[in-house]
Amino acid sequence: MDPSIVAAHWEANAEAWTRHSRAGYDVYRDALNTPAFLAMLPPIDGLEGLDIGCGEGSNTRQLARLGAKMTAVDIAPTFLRHAQDSETADPLGIRYQLGDGMALPFADASFDFATAFMSLMDMPNQHAVLGQAQRVLRPGGFLQFSILHPCFVPPRRRNIRDAEGVPRAIEVADYFEETNGAVETWWFSSLPADERGKVEPFCVPRFHRTLTDWVSMIVDAGLVIEAFGEPRATEAQAAAEPIIADTRVAPIFLHVRARRPS
Repeated sequence: MDPSIVAAHWEANAEAWTRHSRAGYDVYRDALNTPAFLAMLPPIDGLEGLDIGCGEGSNTRQLARLGAKMTAVDIAPTFLRHAQDSETADPLGIRYQLGDGMALPFADASFDFATAFMSLMDMPNQHAVLGQAQRVLRPGGFLQFSILHPCFVPPRRRNIRDAEGVPRAIEVADYFEETNGAVETWWFSSLPADERGKVEPFCVPRFHRTLTDWVSMIVDAGLVIEAFGEPRATEAQAAAEPIIADTRVAPIFLHVRARRPS
């Protein structure tokens, strides 16, 4: 899929995505995925960081509150407008700009670290993105990113629930089927039915790769893998937010940290 088409989809998603995520409907992100990502993150206080595919800036703001001097890029102007509005209202020193992860608009060795929260999987050429991330990192710097788990969220996935609606297993298929822009439509799973009637579902181009593909691309980019994470809801978290209970059966997200050698 041409990158301009991908950008158009995300620009079309951006207004509703911002409104719904800020209203608390992105439960997987808020209750599990982002907290686990931040818990895995090395200390970043005083470091210069780049957030690739920042969306409306929610996670970028969390990194800035941890003491990092943040720059962030996204391909959707509406996301950046909302992110900048938040920066204006509550300044954290974040610099937002339009940019594509496959051709980052920064000089070599510009940053101490880079992050990508659930964005690399939505880019047509992940090999290029990883190479760009390596390029803009200073020697010894790291990239930490989260993606849909390639093993447990391939193009086909279905929760299998018991009579009480509790997830007990998952069905997966088409793991080895590489996808290059197949558009999936969905809302945040907690979005009320009446709100779904007011907005079109998100249209998200899918670029599925196997775990072998991801490891190979990371290594080919000249990065050294140093940590994996597979967030799992605790019993208490699953009881408080039943939507995320399926992560107790198998992970939905994969977190990776890889470092540019010194």
